[in-house]
Amino acid sequence: MSAEPPTQEVQNLKIENGDVKTEAPGTPPSKEASAVTFEENFKVFAKFGDPKSDGKQITLSNSDKWMKQAKVIDGKKITTTDTGIYFKKLKSQKVAIVDYKKFLEDLAKNKKVEVVEIKNKLAGCGPPGHHGLGSVKVTSTVDRLTDTSKFTGTHKQRFDETGKGKGIAGRKDLPDTSGYVSGYKNKDTFEKEKP
Repeated sequence: MSAEPPTQEVQNLKIENGDVKTEAPGTPPSKEASAVTFEENFKVFAKFGDPKSDGKQITLSNSDKWMKQAKVIDGKKITTTDTGIYFKKLKSQKVAIVDYKKFLEDLAKNKKVEVVEIKNKLAGCGPPGHHGLGSVKVTSTVDRLTDTSKFTGTHKQRFDETGKGKGIAGRKDLPDTSGYVSGYKNKDTFEKEKP
């Protein structure tokens, strides 16, 4: 008989920089959620897509990406229109973390959501990235449509026998400029014939 670990009856609390983070009862704190703070995620998302950024200020665009990934923006309770309205009240294109917290408080108050809940979601969403898409499955349809040996007409001329594309030579009819045409006279011989 194996002994099961006892279930946790109280909520896990974590206090970071004055913010209280709560986790659901009965679940151990996740490594990813406990390892990354709200401030660290702010810095990472502020830098996302802008190599010149130092991570001290975030734009509305990056804020919306962060909120969508954290599922704060759900399209029903909180939308990108809402975030745009409350972000523009700060009268700046980029805001520091202090102003960003004011933005979150204003948004939460007006949308009747707890600020702690929003910050927890933002802290636990992980690094910015491309989520939700799996690998592309190669099916018989894809194989059939990409088989260059079955191409006809002008499309057939765009590929060589091995299926490799010819590049510009396969798309344009390039003239032969090798030099030989009927009636062609070499410049040197033409000048020699002049008396």
